[in-house]
Amino acid sequence: MLLKKLAALFMVAALPSWSPVARATDVFRLEGIGAVSRSMGGTAVAYDVGPGGMLTNPSTLSLSQSDRQVLLGFDVVSTDISVENRRTGEVADSDVHNNNRGPYLAPTAAFTQRLGDLVMGIGAFAQGGLGTEYGRHSFLSRGTGGANTGLENSSRLLVLDIPLAASYRMTDALTVGASLDVMWQGLNLDLLLGADQAGSLISTGRATGTLVPALGAIPGLQGAHFSLTKNQPIGSGVDAWGYAGRLGMLYQLSPATRLGASYTFKSQMDDMEGDATLTAVSGVAGQIGLPGEIRIKDFRMPAKLDIGLSQRVTPQWTIAMDISRVFWKDVMKDIKVGFDADAGGNLDVVLPQNYRDQTIVALGTSYTLSREWTVRAGLRLATQALRDDTLFAVVPATPTKHLSFGFSYTTSPRGRIDFAYSHALLEKMSNSSTPNTSEPIRVKHSQNNATLNYIFAF
Repeated sequence: MLLKKLAALFMVAALPSWSPVARATDVFRLEGIGAVSRSMGGTAVAYDVGPGGMLTNPSTLSLSQSDRQVLLGFDVVSTDISVENRRTGEVADSDVHNNNRGPYLAPTAAFTQRLGDLVMGIGAFAQGGLGTEYGRHSFLSRGTGGANTGLENSSRLLVLDIPLAASYRMTDALTVGASLDVMWQGLNLDLLLGADQAGSLISTGRATGTLVPALGAIPGLQGAHFSLTKNQPIGSGVDAWGYAGRLGMLYQLSPATRLGASYTFKSQMDDMEGDATLTAVSGVAGQIGLPGEIRIKDFRMPAKLDIGLSQRVTPQWTIAMDISRVFWKDVMKDIKVGFDADAGGNLDVVLPQNYRDQTIVALGTSYTLSREWTVRAGLRLATQALRDDTLFAVVPATPTKHLSFGFSYTTSPRGRIDFAYSHALLEKMSNSSTPNTSEPIRVKHSQNNATLNYIFAF
């Protein structure tokens, strides 16, 4: 409990201007923490990326030449997401319909301290999330039968990571590191399921509880809508605290070659809980709202294995490569929802996801032009974790290909500005299968991410 209170205080102090979540691009994860890593395709396992390295390989903290570092910065993410109804040709665009979602600003803060061969660090980082805003009047808001319900379809997931990290140089060649992370995650969700989707869930045993017969008895049932949203910059309809951690190592193979490896453990999270409204949509009786409490069960971030290599080709030029395996299959088989109505009755829904494990290859390069200027570029390629037949319009975490570039400008012997721009290339996926869609849909998703950091070393 004390750890949670300290984490909450640090979040409030470090992120006073938090705006809605940045959409992640390795499913729910950002494709690199900090501007140095982001500009080099997300590489961070065997290369000095600054304090942000504690979220990938904490042993890289020992690569800093300074006794202390302070990192302040932010990400700005702008997305282009649309969903096409392949039967009618209608298009629903994810856009800014209210102040609940993007463009997205995610501030970052971190501090490191060297104590001889030991380096300690603490930070507050947006690890990832997602967000969509389709409004109330697209085809996604129509119930079975074609009537417009005026009910919203939207999402916002925010994952905040607050690591306490340490790196220790054991020999001239070998450095080891570890972190213990306090984590918070919050979810806003508005989701309309058509009567055919609800029927599919019931017939396959994925919707159970005492409210199932009551929903089935409603005359002219056209759909069911879940709303668990707080229309606030930080507030989430449901949220939870938990923890995770990682281990890392760094080995100097030669004066110019460095090998790194790290393992991030699967997060251990409480169920996300909060208030919600379940609205039954009837062509005869209209809309029947049931307020209650809702739980999103066993929603966790996956374990991840990273291996990286960096090579200094010349005193000015360095290249880096990371290979990562992200174990999504273990944590995203289903989205489990439990609802208890205030007036009595319960409903348990299991939405299929069946994510695949993901392999990511990241390539980056850095070149020092002068004492003040360093330029960087990168490429990031990943396998697709989502499956077509379980794709949700409100969970389009589909991009797999990224191009990036950036620079550092040294403003003084102690200060440096880092900038990165990353572009997620357009990705297309389609789904025509219940229960996750009623209409056959094609989702198109691309996005731009700009990252600006200031590092003060002393």
